Amino acid sequence: MLPFIETITIVLPIFLIIALGALLKRLQLFDDEFLKQTNRLVYIVFLPLLLFYKIGKADFSVFFNGPLVIGSTLAIVIVSGLTYFYTGQKHYSAAVRGSFCQGAFRGNLAYIGLAICMNAYGEEGLTKAGILMGFLVPVLNVCAIIVLLLPHQNRDDDKNTNLITQTILNPLIIASFLGIIWSFWNLPMPVIIDKSLSIIAGVTLPLALLAIGGGFSLARIKGDLKLAGLASTIKLAFLPLLAALLLIPMGVTGSDLGIGILIAGTPAATATYIMAQQMKGDAELAGSIVMLSTLASAFSYTLLLLILKSTGLL
Repeated sequence: MLPFIETITIVLPIFLIIALGALLKRLQLFDDEFLKQTNRLVYIVFLPLLLFYKIGKADFSVFFNGPLVIGSTLAIVIVSGLTYFYTGQKHYSAAVRGSFCQGAFRGNLAYIGLAICMNAYGEEGLTKAGILMGFLVPVLNVCAIIVLLLPHQNRDDDKNTNLITQTILNPLIIASFLGIIWSFWNLPMPVIIDKSLSIIAGVTLPLALLAIGGGFSLARIKGDLKLAGLASTIKLAFLPLLAALLLIPMGVTGSDLGIGILIAGTPAATATYIMAQQMKGDAELAGSIVMLSTLASAFSYTLLLLILKSTGLL
C-alpha cells in the first residue's frame, strides 16, 4: 500500500493544479484571452528561461547521458514511422494520417513531462529531463512536420516553409541549446542572474499546469473517438514500453532510465492541435487525442510510477 501512496503523492499534485486551472476557468477567474497570453508568456519567456537556468547550471559531464538521448530519439522515430505505415495501410485521409501519427508520438514534454520528473526525482530529475528535452524537441518537431506534410506532398507551400522556419527558431530549442553550451563550457552564472532565474523557475511549471487546466475542454473530445483512443494508447503505453526496451539494452539505468520512460509517457502536446490546424491536419482528431491522453495520463502515470517503484527505479 505504501508504494501506491508514494506514487499518488507524485501524480496527484500535478493533476490537482491542472484541475484548479479548469475550476478557475469555470468560475470565470480566467478568460480565453488571459489563457492565450499566459500560454504565450510561458512558452516564449518562462519555459525557455527555466530550461536555460536548469541546464546551464548543471554539470554537463554528470547529467548528460548519450544512450538516453539516442534511445529516446529512436523510440520517437520508430513510433512515427510505424504509425505512418499503419495509417497508410488503412488508407486514412491525408489529414487524419498527420494528426493520428503526431498525436501518437509528440508528447507534452515542457509542461507535464518536466513537472512529473521534478516530482518524481527532485531538482536533479528536472535538470536531467531538461537536458533530454533539449535534444528531443527538435526531433519531435521535425517528425511532426514530416507526418503532417508528407501525406499532402505539398512542400512548396509558403505557409509550410514558414512553419518549418518557426520550428527551427523554437524558443525551447534555442534556450536548451544555449543552456547546453553554458553547461558544457562550465560558464559562471552571475549571482543576480542566478537569483532572478531561480524566482522565474519557481513560477513557470505552476503557471504552465494552470494554463493546461484552463484550456481543458471535454467538448473538444469529439469525432472518431476510437481512432483518438488508439493514438492515446500508443502514446501513453506503447511509446514508454518501447523506450524501456531500447534504453535497457543500451545500458541506461537508475533515474536516467526512469526519466526516459516518464518523458516517453507524456500525454499528447497541445501543439499537436495547433500544428494540425495550420498544416492541413484533422484538427478535431488532434484535439480529441490531446484531451483524451491528458485525462488518461493521470492513470497511466500512476501505473508507470508504481512499476518504476517496484523495480527500484524510483
